[in-house]
Amino acid sequence: METKSPKEQQVEAKLRKQVEDLASQCAADGDLPVRLLDILLEHPEITALQNYANTVSITRIGLNDHGPVHMKTVARNALKILGILHEAGVQTCVEKEQTGTFTDSILAVMFAAMLHDSGMTIARKNHELYSGIICHALISDILLQLFPEEKDTMRRVVIRSLAMEGILGHMGSHPVHSIEAGVILIADGCDMTKGRARIALEIPTEPAVGDMHKYSAHSIEKVKIHRGENRPLKIEVTMKSEVGFFQIEAVLIPKIQASPVRGLVELYAGVEGEEMKRYVV
Repeated sequence: METKSPKEQQVEAKLRKQVEDLASQCAADGDLPVRLLDILLEHPEITALQNYANTVSITRIGLNDHGPVHMKTVARNALKILGILHEAGVQTCVEKEQTGTFTDSILAVMFAAMLHDSGMTIARKNHELYSGIICHALISDILLQLFPEEKDTMRRVVIRSLAMEGILGHMGSHPVHSIEAGVILIADGCDMTKGRARIALEIPTEPAVGDMHKYSAHSIEKVKIHRGENRPLKIEVTMKSEVGFFQIEAVLIPKIQASPVRGLVELYAGVEGEEMKRYVV
């Protein structure tokens, strides 16, 4: 197995803390999120998919990070959002529909976040669809490890279905209808700081389609996700130059608007030292 970079190890440590904090809010099966995290972090095929997705994205196409650091960051973002909504009394879809537990929602979100860009190993266009093809069997196999008994068949189906919805819908081009999948959309859009653009910017290339995204992302200093004042969830984006507004308006806002969580979000963005602009989303 390839050695993990210091950045990846740092992101993993933050993700583990987020999983443990969220697992403490679960009732009788709080060990399941931690068990799943261990599987996802050490699974050789998932590791290979994440690493090769980055090779294709950065080296071949010249885009930004779509590999292990990005997918683990999205997982942390998604679980943080899920936890904030849970504390605010917002029920997930499986809770509201009485088809599962909050733990099941956590597991589905973890699967979706950690695997959503695996289709980048094949191509950029329609990569969310390729991710679904690649990951269906992987998710099924791992769920059988967690829930091996026949009585848990429906539970496996529900978790896998939600995970697939999150994966297939993370670009906003395929409508999603669950809170769980909607969380993935926003969590993915929130990973846009300069660290994600740095690698691609350091590789010398001719001007190409996608450069605006790289330079816009490079201007983003911080993205904070926390409890809102008027709505349950607040996102604050700080940038060092106005070019960062492109990233907000071309990437993050469309993903929020495509998410079933959109009515629960406050969005603020601004250049360092200046007044934050509030967006109506």
